[in-house]
Amino acid sequence: MKQYNAIKQKHPDALLLFRVGDFYETFGEDAVKTAQILNIVLTNRNNGSERTELAGFPHHSLNTYLPKLVKAGQRVAICDQLEDPKTTKKIVKRGVTELVTPGVALNDEVLTSRSNNFLCAIHFAKTNIGIAFLDISTGEFLTSEGSKDYIDKLLQNFSPTEVLVSKSNKNQFKSDFGEDYNCFFQDNWLFKIDYAQETLNSHFKTNSLKGFGIEHLESGIIASGAIMHYLSETQHDKLQHINNISRISEEAYVWMDRFTIRNLELYQGNSQQALTLIDVIDKTISAMGSRMLKRWLSLPLKQREKIEDRLEAVDYLNKNQNLLKGIQQQLKQISDLERLISKVATQKVNPRELLQLKDSLEAVIPIKTELSQKDNEALKVIADNLHTCELLREKIHKAIQPETPVLLSKGNVIAKGFHEELDELRDLAYSGKDFLDEMLKRESESTGIPKLKIGSNNVFGYYLEVRHTHKDKVPDHWIRKQTLVNAERYITEELKTYEAKILSAEEKINVLEAEIYDNLVVWCRDYIKPVQQNAVLIAKLDVLCGFAQLALEDQYHKPEINDDFNLDIKAGRHPVIEKQLPEGEAYIANDVFLDREEQQIIMITGPNMSGKSALLRQTAIIVLLAQMGCFVPAESAEIGLVDKIFTRVGASDNISMGESTFMVEMNETASILNNISERSLVLLDEIGRGTSTYDGISIAWAITEYLHEHPSQAKTLFATHYHELNEMTHKFERIKNYNVAVKEYKDKILFLRTLKPGGSAHSFGIHVAKMAGMPQHVVKKAETILKKLEEAHTTEESAEHLKAATQESQLSFFQLDDPLLEDIKQEILNLEIETLTPVEALMKLNEIKRMLIEKK
Repeated sequence: MKQYNAIKQKHPDALLLFRVGDFYETFGEDAVKTAQILNIVLTNRNNGSERTELAGFPHHSLNTYLPKLVKAGQRVAICDQLEDPKTTKKIVKRGVTELVTPGVALNDEVLTSRSNNFLCAIHFAKTNIGIAFLDISTGEFLTSEGSKDYIDKLLQNFSPTEVLVSKSNKNQFKSDFGEDYNCFFQDNWLFKIDYAQETLNSHFKTNSLKGFGIEHLESGIIASGAIMHYLSETQHDKLQHINNISRISEEAYVWMDRFTIRNLELYQGNSQQALTLIDVIDKTISAMGSRMLKRWLSLPLKQREKIEDRLEAVDYLNKNQNLLKGIQQQLKQISDLERLISKVATQKVNPRELLQLKDSLEAVIPIKTELSQKDNEALKVIADNLHTCELLREKIHKAIQPETPVLLSKGNVIAKGFHEELDELRDLAYSGKDFLDEMLKRESESTGIPKLKIGSNNVFGYYLEVRHTHKDKVPDHWIRKQTLVNAERYITEELKTYEAKILSAEEKINVLEAEIYDNLVVWCRDYIKPVQQNAVLIAKLDVLCGFAQLALEDQYHKPEINDDFNLDIKAGRHPVIEKQLPEGEAYIANDVFLDREEQQIIMITGPNMSGKSALLRQTAIIVLLAQMGCFVPAESAEIGLVDKIFTRVGASDNISMGESTFMVEMNETASILNNISERSLVLLDEIGRGTSTYDGISIAWAITEYLHEHPSQAKTLFATHYHELNEMTHKFERIKNYNVAVKEYKDKILFLRTLKPGGSAHSFGIHVAKMAGMPQHVVKKAETILKKLEEAHTTEESAEHLKAATQESQLSFFQLDDPLLEDIKQEILNLEIETLTPVEALMKLNEIKRMLIEKK
């Protein structure tokens, strides 16, 4: 227990699995946690006056129980026996051989094959935040830095399983990014630029980080250094597969904030059973392809040339279906190259996985040959860069038995003919019968003793047995060991020598086989880079084939990407909703056109359940898919490059942070208005509904006017219940009204789900309540109250019109009335000039000008 306590003191934050004989034991609080997570028996024992809890499991069950502990968010320190108990009379030496955490795992049972397992580190600097991501199971190492919103978006996209933060920034991280992440807080001294640069240069064996293009990212470098330190802390020193670090370039990808990622349900739905976009579009075959698809979805491209390269490749595969099927057949033969070569680097690869690596590389050859003959440039580039890894394949083929066991300890892993000494030992150990038969024949002939037998027992090993009738023929150099009723047993020097060889042969075979295998794995590490390159190219090809398959199965079409500002979608569909429709029911497609000259903002009205939100989401998803390089669910789509997609869709209370639905809505909308650009796509759904009607209408109107008057003239779809906003089309030339059509029949409504020009007269809320099964009494009461309110509103409106008309008749055509001058005066006096941006100042002047023109 003293030994246990000393080791536990070095790893206070981890569950310590303490090897005792054939068991891994846990003690005290660790035992309580372990028993609860693993659902195993918790016992206790008394050590003198102290009572200690105890829970354990057999050492050979480690791969069964370890994943459960890690998936429960535990850091697990594996403490093994460092010497053979037979060789010492003292307490066996023990030490931590591996520290497994949620973000640092290589065990297949812990990892999800089709998702990355990212460890993340975050550094809070004065002006920005640095971030780094590492997947130790694939070797991917990425870094970036930026604003809080940008880091928040990256955290949403990469979904790290563990986040490293300095202890001094613990509260800041929780306030900025919430408490949903599995965090580990490190000492503050680690987060220093000098230490980080030294750590990274030491690992990559470089003098500077310029070659990686990250030398100017000081905060990102600090975060990356913290990750590398953490790996050494967790006993991970074989990291040859981490041979590159890349920058996540903010300007290269479409901006989506975390609200947009959540609203569009790209990876996660609002419920566990919900179908997400990735579920629908993932037609990849390999785990590598699936992981790359998630990356493409989180980081859509902004460079037109790169997008078109992908689209051309998908189009070529789409039109050459035999080629597509052939590649897909080969992809099925390819295992997870990224994780296999990472296991080689960390020397955790088993014999069967080495054979999988060889077989996978062999399946790459036909793909390389086939694509190199095609006339598509993107596919040719993939073929040219695929590495045949011929020497690696040959070496594994010669070294490993075809029917090799998973575990090296099972033996018979190294192939016959690969190692001469091993072959001799095997001949000795497994071909003993031939040797003994030959020896028996020789001795029988030389002595003249017929029916000579060779046997063995536990007392004196191998022996020669001679019947009494022939004992006078026994040579002098034979040594008698045992007398039986009918026979005598003898041993010879040759027999004893052979016996010693056999007894030591099996032990030598195990040691030699392990040595040969370890040397082979070390030799294979020279091929880490070419295999990683193959993995990236095969993953990319798999995603492109998946896009082609998706287009063929679901009638997606090639979008046209250009540099203008228009968005023209013909017969667009929502890819997720159409998959959930009852069998035989077709999705009702809609056209959407937006530009910056005539139809910048579309105001969409219509009842609940008519499909307004679906229309908004499908527009964003079509743009997103197109800029990933994927065909889209539409008859055609002309898309002027979009650089930012903003959505404000649906209610999302943040009660744990003390924010109401309306506060969350205003936060998200403020983020949109403060970040729009001329290539932005803005999707707003029911803005202002979280407060009173008149407040809501006022806010929605002001937001729409801001978007219209802003110099960027961002393309916007605005779904609303406020029919008053339909009036805006008369005052603002680039706002157009549309409605989602419904058909009234007696007391019922039929949702046509078709977008058509013009505003909707009313929202049919009471009809929807009736359809939902609201009690008849409540529905009737609501109809009565609505009628009274509409009458009162009409009377009030008429009185206002009459009053306005009377006032207007008293004014000359060019005269400014006092109320208008007072309004303008108040507008100017209420301006906070110190906080006014140039754009807001221009917009305010334009607003005053509009007031004068309207009065005139």
